[in-house]
Amino acid sequence: MKKLLSIALLTLVLISCSNGQTASSLSATKFSAKLKELPDAPILDVRTPEEFSNGHLEHALNYDWNGAEFEQQIGSLDKSKPVFVYCLSGGRSSQAASNMRAEGFKEVYELEGGLMQWRSQNLPETTSNEVLPKGMSKQDFEALTNSDELVLIDFYADWCVPCKKMEPYLNEIANDLKNTVTVIRINVDENQELCKELGISSIPVLQVYKNKKITWTNTGFIEKSEVLKHLN
Repeated sequence: MKKLLSIALLTLVLISCSNGQTASSLSATKFSAKLKELPDAPILDVRTPEEFSNGHLEHALNYDWNGAEFEQQIGSLDKSKPVFVYCLSGGRSSQAASNMRAEGFKEVYELEGGLMQWRSQNLPETTSNEVLPKGMSKQDFEALTNSDELVLIDFYADWCVPCKKMEPYLNEIANDLKNTVTVIRINVDENQELCKELGISSIPVLQVYKNKKITWTNTGFIEKSEVLKHLN
């Protein structure tokens, strides 16, 4: 139930922000600067443990927003002191931050656009073993898009709700149009360097290529009928 923030809860958040609370969504560069201003403030990475292991901000705590222990974990924090929150693209951290403000946290800073925006600014991150996953190279990507046929690229993440809604019809396109269209799905968590090089800073993103050139792109959820219009 905690994930289904009601209108009443959102109203409470808006009201509470006028009662001494700080509700702030910061760009990657401003978020980084604020971290330096408040070095002792906890940094909450609200993604899954698997995502966290693939790269996170230094000193971040992994409090999974969708995990059963989230409420207990934030309960151990001092609500009167600043706290930083982020996820991959900003959706989960926004929900978590709203929940925390409703619970009485006074100063919550969100990373606008999440880690994808952070990475697009070449800001530092780390893992427990200091080795970040690189995934597909740009050269590999260009080889995949170098085709006389249309190539439909889908940049997605396993946790992304719009991505999951689009996956069934993308599979249908891959099967029904297999003689004229090649569908390639690229997991952004597993291909961080490639996404950075290509400027992919949000998801889902669809791109249509022909002979290495983009003929169409779309960011965000889109219906199958609209996609098909660009595959002729």
